[in-house]
Amino acid sequence: MTTLLVLASIVLLIVVAVQIGRISELSTKIRGEESAELESNTFNARLGLFFLVGFMIFCIGTSLYYAPYMLGYGLPLASLHGPKIQTLFNVTTFFTGIVFVLTHIALFWFMYKYRGEKNKKVLFMPHDNRLEVIWTVIPAIVMCGLVVGGLWVWNDVMGDVKENEDVLEIEATAYQFAWDMRYPGADNALGTKYFKNITQGTNDLGIDFNDVKSQDDIVLSANDEIVLPKGKKIRVRITAKDVLHNFYLPHFTVKMDAIPGLPTYFVFTPTMTTEEYRMALKKNPAFDVPSDPEDPKSPRKWEVFQYELACAELCGKGHYSMRRIVTVVSQEEYNTWIAAKKPFFTENIEGKVPPNKYTWWKGGENVKVEPKAFSAETIKDAKAGETLALEHINFATGSSKLTPESSSELDLIVDIMNKNPTMTVEISGHTDNVGDAAKNKVLSEARAKTVADYVAKKKIDVKRMTALGFGDEKPLVPNDSEANKLKNRRTEFKILTK
Repeated sequence: MTTLLVLASIVLLIVVAVQIGRISELSTKIRGEESAELESNTFNARLGLFFLVGFMIFCIGTSLYYAPYMLGYGLPLASLHGPKIQTLFNVTTFFTGIVFVLTHIALFWFMYKYRGEKNKKVLFMPHDNRLEVIWTVIPAIVMCGLVVGGLWVWNDVMGDVKENEDVLEIEATAYQFAWDMRYPGADNALGTKYFKNITQGTNDLGIDFNDVKSQDDIVLSANDEIVLPKGKKIRVRITAKDVLHNFYLPHFTVKMDAIPGLPTYFVFTPTMTTEEYRMALKKNPAFDVPSDPEDPKSPRKWEVFQYELACAELCGKGHYSMRRIVTVVSQEEYNTWIAAKKPFFTENIEGKVPPNKYTWWKGGENVKVEPKAFSAETIKDAKAGETLALEHINFATGSSKLTPESSSELDLIVDIMNKNPTMTVEISGHTDNVGDAAKNKVLSEARAKTVADYVAKKKIDVKRMTALGFGDEKPLVPNDSEANKLKNRRTEFKILTK
């Protein structure tokens, strides 16, 4: 019924419009074409003046209303270079605003003043040198001033740090759909990394741990806040693993693309801690309201404010989730926070990697370490039906291609099966629950088959191996954290018969 009423209303409006058009035509014929045209000219000219006034009120009113929400107007700027950019923006807005107002006034006033009227003669002005000079030279001078001022600010803001300058350099690596953040350790220097070192779940950033500077680097977990010290110059290395992303810190006026294969950077100095920024927002009426509009007793907006890192590129359907909290604290608080963090190498690599591909730094000297979860000793004591974890079998992200360091444990499998000619095994692949379940199962099957193919190429009878993929069907632990998801992404070796 509602649909019929809407359709009937639309039809009625069309009929009314057609009838008004016919009445207008008849009245024009009665009054005469010339009289009707003069009336139309006056009506439209006056209508233009009304539009001019209304449009100006709308533009000025909305600007004033939304000023408390616009960056730099009502919100404090929390970086050393922020006021310089804001000043440049203000100057540009001032001059372009003058042009905007004058051109709109001229447009509608001229439409009114020079409307067609009876006995009015047209003034034909073919050329005027003075006018040509005015509207060419003045904009050129203003434009040159804006460009020079912009370059001045650009060179100041985008300059890199000097050699031996006291600076904290961190690294932000974007991927769909999160950020990996790396901090330097006690040596205050980030180590090198190389994309061919990337191994899923073990070394997602491709850090070169043979570089001594890398061995105390700290990689934040997905739930960690990004913590920065107030008053310290920060240099951010910005990279991406997959598609174009953007490193955006709006309250610090920091914005730089994260480009795969082309590292970028940004240098800035935070000038307000998170708590100081909250106190500044407390004075802003737009933030002195409940954070939850439906709960008047909820904390005020300024009380729950957090700096944040966002991706400012539409990098895929999960783009919205690339948000990380940024907390600015005093230098002393930062020192305490960073001291409590353990190096990624110590926590995830040292003593846990196969020995014959890399020699890892440990305790100030180079030593070799044996894999723990899978060895000749564990196989010797294992019984039929027992399952062992292959902790050092890794694949390229999203594929079934083995990483080079996987050959250590694979060769150990070959050696054990050669020494136990009657042994049959099941090799199974498992994933976490990220992505499509069906695709995960196909991928896990392909990975298990890749392991079996590697062993078969070493002259082990393929009939002694069964390759299966279970996808995310058999998790070891709930997929509720990055650490647990890492545990569930695994390859297993089950002894069927000995």
